[in-house]
Amino acid sequence: MPLTKLQFRPGVNRETTSYTNEGGWFDGDKIRFRFGVPEKIGGWERVSQNTFLGTCRALKPFVALDGSQYMGVGTNLKYYIEEGGAYYDITPVRATTAAGDVTFSASNGSSTLTVADTAHGAVTNDFVTFSGAASLGGNITATVLNQEYQISGVVNDNSYTIVAKDTSGGSVDANSSDTGNGGSSVVGAYQINVGLDTSVSGTGWGVGTWGRLGWGDADTAAGTTTVLRIWTHDNFGEDLIINVRDAGIYYWDKSAGLSARAVELSSLAGADGTTPTIAKQVLVSDRDRHIIAFGCDPENNLGVQDPLLIRFSGQEAPTTWQSLPNNTAGDLRIGSGSEIVCAIETRQQVLVFTDVSLHAMQFLGPPFTFGINMLSENITVISPLAAIAHDDVVYWMGFEEFYAYGGQVQRLPCSVRSYVFDDFNRQQREKVFAAVNSAYSEVWWFYPSSASSEVDRYVVWNFQEQAWYYGTLTRTAWVDRGINDFPIATFTDGRQYFHEIGLDDGTTVPESAISSYIESSQIDIGEGEQFAFIRRIIPDVTFENSTAASPSVVFTTQVRNFPGGNYLHSDAATTTRTATTPVEQFTEQVHLRLRGRSFAMKISSDASQVQWRLGSPRLDIRPDGRR
Repeated sequence: MPLTKLQFRPGVNRETTSYTNEGGWFDGDKIRFRFGVPEKIGGWERVSQNTFLGTCRALKPFVALDGSQYMGVGTNLKYYIEEGGAYYDITPVRATTAAGDVTFSASNGSSTLTVADTAHGAVTNDFVTFSGAASLGGNITATVLNQEYQISGVVNDNSYTIVAKDTSGGSVDANSSDTGNGGSSVVGAYQINVGLDTSVSGTGWGVGTWGRLGWGDADTAAGTTTVLRIWTHDNFGEDLIINVRDAGIYYWDKSAGLSARAVELSSLAGADGTTPTIAKQVLVSDRDRHIIAFGCDPENNLGVQDPLLIRFSGQEAPTTWQSLPNNTAGDLRIGSGSEIVCAIETRQQVLVFTDVSLHAMQFLGPPFTFGINMLSENITVISPLAAIAHDDVVYWMGFEEFYAYGGQVQRLPCSVRSYVFDDFNRQQREKVFAAVNSAYSEVWWFYPSSASSEVDRYVVWNFQEQAWYYGTLTRTAWVDRGINDFPIATFTDGRQYFHEIGLDDGTTVPESAISSYIESSQIDIGEGEQFAFIRRIIPDVTFENSTAASPSVVFTTQVRNFPGGNYLHSDAATTTRTATTPVEQFTEQVHLRLRGRSFAMKISSDASQVQWRLGSPRLDIRPDGRR
């Protein structure tokens, strides 16, 4: 009997039953499709051994005028500039005390110090740097006190605690001689309040950052999700505009050096007194060089946020925000929805998403500067980071759909829609973010499954193959290749990772194997009315770019009698490369003994240094009886 050639449609389909999807793929992990066939995704390696504090949800690569390559890294605790693998803390300072406003008290035998500062405004895990302190008289020396501390607990509005440490980070216990208060010259510099790395919904006790409100107090954002710490950032020349979502706008001046912190935009020399102080997002319009603040405070009511207001600075003027006849500063207000969720810049316009609509903001020039018009109603976007632009097309994840805009809004038919949204932690939806992997024509969405409070899965739309696939992977931020040769993503271990480099998982030491597989839907033997005997399989796979001495994959064939029945029997065999010259050679054939009405095939690999791509395997199938 002739061999049966197996060819499958690209992409995974979970919207129908496995039996209905005959000729397609039904499940997989850490695979992609290229030229219609599946292959294992690339590996990842550490950018450096250094780490940052907190969970990163924002990355911004940029190049200074002198050619220095930087990466802005925004976490729930800090904002850093990374250069050459080193992290420089540029987190803004929100308040600096007068000399003597801060005092310390210690308890004999304890490393916990109580810090008194009236109306300090701090929350647990905030950072404060002390200077000018004198020794308390014993182990708590001036060297111990005059450094940066993370607040371990808030006692009340006027005091909090820290854990005394030496310069290497080890704790220091006070002794009976530590009876002083640090002297009258102590100055405390408080960095902006830290943010949440887990969304909390509801009102009342337990909502918000611990210690931010009184016991039993309701959250001020009653009935909404407490804001996850999300940063947006963009370049103004070689400098950086930075915004904490629903909080302040800051400016980092590259010329001041990597040791200089970002400062409030409104504090820059020449600021006209109407600079917005709170926003949901900022960006710099590349075409016309205006700074645009979305969901910000109006110039006649600073400090009071209008979630639908858009303001823009004067052209090439980050400190000019007052709308006057002799400048191009101004504002626009969106008339639909309750808040601006996010904005995405394309080559010709800025797309602005509210919670219910999509708008296009375009540069018109004087006297109106910008105009805005609605593109679509009843459109949702699931998080502030869930939309991304590539080649002037914007892709985004909604609450139950995926969308694209390239001149008109269209829903993307998704073959894994139910799989994604039926197993989704909606309470943590703000963590969803979109990413582009342009080398493989892919848009990725990373999201948390229903059993996880952190991102642990991804779904991919391959716009070249017109195919969907998914997998499991924990990442918290991503930027495509461009300034860097490879995409860069962050993990929960406080490190950046180059992706699509190497073949293994670089989050472990030593690197470990990436487990990948793809499984087909059921395929009838004949028309499904007769039993057949699967005698052998002729593998077709390439191990190109593998570095293992003998790379291999496992072919598993499973048979069923009925679409709703269990797989009755399976047989697995390993296909191993034996030579690479003059052509790639591997296991010629695998003998099987399987009987059934339908079968499915699975190709898997959990070995290190292996790259594989499937071709068109063939099966030797013969009619058979039930025994």
